[in-house]
Amino acid sequence: MRVLLLVSAFNGLSQRAWCALREAGHDVGVLLATGAQDIIDGVAAAEPELILCPYLKDRVPAQVWRKYRTVIIHPGPVGDRGPSSLDWAITEGVTTWGVTALQAVQEMDAGPIWATRTFPMPVGAPRKSSLYQGPVADAAMECVFEVLAKAADPGFRPVPAAEMTIEVPGTRARPVMKQADRAFEWSLSSEQILRRIRAADGAPGVRTTVGGLEVFAYDAHPGLARGARPGTVLSRRQGAVLVATGDGSLWLGQLRDASRPGQVKLPATTLLGKRLHDVPDSPLPPGTEPEGPSYRQVRYRRTGPVGWLAFDFYNGAMSTGHCRRLLAALRHAAAQDTRVLVLRSGTDAFSNGIHLTAIDAAADPAAAAWANIKAINAVCREIISCTRQVVISAYAGSAGAGGVMLGLGADIVAARRGIVLNPYYDIGLYGSELHTYTLPRRVGADTAQRLIDAKLPVSAEQAASLGLVDEVGPRHPEAYTEWLTALAGRHAEARDARRRQSAKAKRLAAERVPLDVYEARELAEMSSDMFGDRSGFAAARKAFVGKLRPASTPAHLLLGPRTEQAAARPRQLNRPRAGSGSAADTQVRVRSAVPLSA
Repeated sequence: MRVLLLVSAFNGLSQRAWCALREAGHDVGVLLATGAQDIIDGVAAAEPELILCPYLKDRVPAQVWRKYRTVIIHPGPVGDRGPSSLDWAITEGVTTWGVTALQAVQEMDAGPIWATRTFPMPVGAPRKSSLYQGPVADAAMECVFEVLAKAADPGFRPVPAAEMTIEVPGTRARPVMKQADRAFEWSLSSEQILRRIRAADGAPGVRTTVGGLEVFAYDAHPGLARGARPGTVLSRRQGAVLVATGDGSLWLGQLRDASRPGQVKLPATTLLGKRLHDVPDSPLPPGTEPEGPSYRQVRYRRTGPVGWLAFDFYNGAMSTGHCRRLLAALRHAAAQDTRVLVLRSGTDAFSNGIHLTAIDAAADPAAAAWANIKAINAVCREIISCTRQVVISAYAGSAGAGGVMLGLGADIVAARRGIVLNPYYDIGLYGSELHTYTLPRRVGADTAQRLIDAKLPVSAEQAASLGLVDEVGPRHPEAYTEWLTALAGRHAEARDARRRQSAKAKRLAAERVPLDVYEARELAEMSSDMFGDRSGFAAARKAFVGKLRPASTPAHLLLGPRTEQAAARPRQLNRPRAGSGSAADTQVRVRSAVPLSA
């Protein structure tokens, strides 16, 4: 079937749907909703049999939905209507929620129903982005495939909403949730405040006062401290601040200045700056674990012969400080007498590479970008060169650009089913993370070049078929953890571990071109992009940080056999420049960037 995804942005769910539908044999394209007339013209040019809207904030023009079957994927159960569905569900602590596929009509979210799913809400207050990328996205994909099956049936007619059973009590049409609905006093309980902040994460945040400054708060986590005056900033750690509540405390990882329009989210300690001069730091040395809930972006533990290094950076963005903390933890983990080291991310994101927001906010963005890329390269080098343990990179969340490349130097790459990888760079940067060494060794030089040139996402399953990923585990986070534990256990068998460690040491020793050479070549290109701005890195970075909507849909996403054939045509690998030495057989020469989903 010819399917057009009409979306406000090619976000994670849209990319997942695009990958899954293409792999199921459908002819799929994307049209960004850049304006009513652009939508009308784009749909007319595509002539789809079905329009799906997995992520659409804009109204579908009547000229479109009256002529083409158009199905909206709404993140709420039957009976729920409005643009703040997840915000209300998290804030009110509902126990069951759902997703509905409904036909576009004049009134938003009021059309007849094509498909619906319900699911239990996670225990505790989920972060909105985690809920959306997890249970909501899974239910949405089930609805998408049910819609495709019904669309192939000439006799199918969607059911009017009024005739559907309301499975979730209390659902109704709701307005946009405003700051007045989110407001709280720090004297409230930690649970109440946590729900409000997590319901607004990552947009629009909740307006409050921290350290005497009016801010929008994000990235909240339970703390351990109790008994202090509510609203007091108690301590700081790894960019976050601990604030006292009515019955305990909460860590806030990200803040945005509310007094200056147009400002972006920054680590809380960066934004508050000198306001924290009397606030004590509370570091945790590598290898130590606090009792109970606490704020820690990098954690290490071991179970017998397996070491587990978990990291979880907000939105997958890795600043220079993040990279240095992860590097220190990696070195600590590699020094232990374990046989396997599992490097595992959170489920929201594995990594999206360097921290563009922190870079753009720096006094000297070029120098900040340079420090950031060198810091993330050091992490990549540590993974590649580790021979004391069998290293498993566990992609529990989606990844993009340098974040995809980050874990490719591991002995085994294990992805969670349903995640999406964007293995290309597209923000005016050549790219580094030693990808010119690792990527061709996994998929071959020609495929490596095609992945970067195509600038298209790949599913975990497709990545496995290409060799980018070695193992694909279950979608459910708990099932993935059990599967990953069993995988690590198999490779921790002494004989297998020694064989792999020995083979890797011999392979690294036999390399004709040192890793330093690959990194030097990449950094030479990056220096021209970061300091010379030869490919528009500064403007692209500001557009990304400012979330500027694109003026048009990139041609390679549009629906149409001509565009699709062009994207699939093999491209010639760009060889290194003269004098680049004997690594020409594996060197990949690419333009680079950040994924559309970042």
